[in-house]
This record gives sequence, structure tokens and C-alpha cells, in this order.
Amino acid sequence: MNTKSLRAKSLDSPETGDSGFTERLQSWLPKLVLSPTILITLVFVYGFIIWSAVLSFTKSRLLPNYDFVGLANYEKLFAMDRWQVAWSNLIIFAVLFIGVAIVLGTLLAVFLDQKIRMEGAIRTIYLYPMALSLIVTGTAWKWILNPDIGIEKLMHDLGWTSFQFDWLINPDMSIYTVVIAAVWQASGFVMAMMLAGLRGVDGSIIQAAQLDGASMLKIYWRIILPIMRPIYFSAFIILSHLAIKSFDLVLALTAGGPGYSSELPATFMYQFTFSRSQIGVGTASAIITLMGFLAILVPYLYSEHRGTRHA
Repeated sequence: MNTKSLRAKSLDSPETGDSGFTERLQSWLPKLVLSPTILITLVFVYGFIIWSAVLSFTKSRLLPNYDFVGLANYEKLFAMDRWQVAWSNLIIFAVLFIGVAIVLGTLLAVFLDQKIRMEGAIRTIYLYPMALSLIVTGTAWKWILNPDIGIEKLMHDLGWTSFQFDWLINPDMSIYTVVIAAVWQASGFVMAMMLAGLRGVDGSIIQAAQLDGASMLKIYWRIILPIMRPIYFSAFIILSHLAIKSFDLVLALTAGGPGYSSELPATFMYQFTFSRSQIGVGTASAIITLMGFLAILVPYLYSEHRGTRHA
């Protein structure tokens, strides 16, 4: 090798080293950027879940106490009538809230998908409730459903004196007022998700079905809506999350009353952990709620993953 070639090689080697450093930096940069977020999530989400699980087996009351008592808190929890009411309310609330919000959101999306006039204004009206906080929503519906100043009084002033709508103060119906307020706020969000999915369906599929003589009802029922299955799953997960953590809506609308007839696990956990100074029972209720959610979510995710892998 001559002197000229050696000189060229020596000049090229620093550039090669710089190129290798740049490639390594580019490969590590996303990890460096995401590492604080991952660390915070591990500590303040999963770390606190583990800590709550540990406290649920202790005799903690006003402050954490690491004297373990086994399953005593769980036995005490399931012996409480208030906890049974909270869980039955959660089932009623979750089923009605998720079901009605998805059906109503789908119908609104199909309606807007017909390329109607003033679609932008109507879509904004439907989406407006989602911009409000749950505290505002609960307070507004508390006024609307109040028998003294709300719908019932309006009907009486209009001459319909036999009209009665006292769900807000009726222990047997109070949980349904929470469903009404929650559906009013979330159905517009579901509509936006469904509308985005409808607009993403390939138009050639619809045209082919129309050429085969299929009506629009059959096209939506047999073709379009099954294609949107992943969107329905996303809506289900989001609404399930909202249902399980519903706290501020209940607090603003019914405060868990009358009595504890509209109590949910989230309000139960808050009351026993922070108001009644029973951290052990409160964290036990939180762990049971988490396990109930995972019992629904994990099998569904497993079936979806298995079906995708087989496909």
C-alpha cells in the first residue's frame, strides 16, 4: 500500500468514528428521552399499587402501620353491606353507562356520516359535554334533577302537577341519575371515535355491497360495524376506565346518597381511607376493584392476541 492510500485511510478513520458515535447516539436518544417517564410510571403507578397491596394486609388506620393482619381487612370488607351496595352499583353503572354510551355514540356517528348539512356545528354540540369537568357535569345535573328547582318543578309550573321525577332523592333510583349524567358527557366522545372509524372505511367496499343489492342498513350492520371492532374495543376500555374511577361525578351529583345508595367503589375507598381513617380497609377495596377490572380485561386481551396470532 502506498503512502497516498495510507494517508487517505487515516483521514477517513475519524469520520468513520464520528459516524459510529452518531448512530449509537441516535439509537440511545429515544431511550434517554423516555427513561424519566418510565421511571416516574414505575414509581408512582406500579410502585404505589404494590404499596397499596402491602397496606391492605396491615392494620393501618390513620397512618401506615406495617403490623400484618393477613386477610382480616378483606374479611371485614366483604362483611360490610356498604361495600356490597358499592359493587352492585358499579355493575349497574358500568353496564348501563358503557352500553348506552356506545349505542348512542354509534347512532350519532352514523347520523353524521350521512353528509348532512351543518355537520361541523352539530358535531361541536355533541362534543361540547366532553369539554366540561365531571364536577361541572355533576353540579349541572344536580340542579336539573332536583325536584324543587329542576325538571319536576318545570312540569308542575306548566300544569302537569302529577308529574314526578324524584330519582335524585330516591334511594332505589339514585344510581341511575349518575348513569344519565355520565352518558350525557361521554356519548359525544364515543361518537367522535366512531365517526373517525366510519370515515376510514374503504368506500369501494360499500360500493361493491350496493352493487350486490345490499341496503344501507345491512351494509352498516354486516360490513362497516364489524370492521370497526378495534374502535369498539378502544371505546370499551376508555369507558370502563371512566366507570371504575368515577368519583368526582358521584361526589358532585349525589355525594353517594341518599345514605350510601349511590356509593361506588371509588367513593367507598376515599371515605374509608381519608375520612374514616381506615387505610387497611380502603386499600383492600382498591385492590379488589383493580382485580375485578383485570379479570375482565386480561382474558379479552388474551383472546384478541391469540386470534391475531392465529390469523
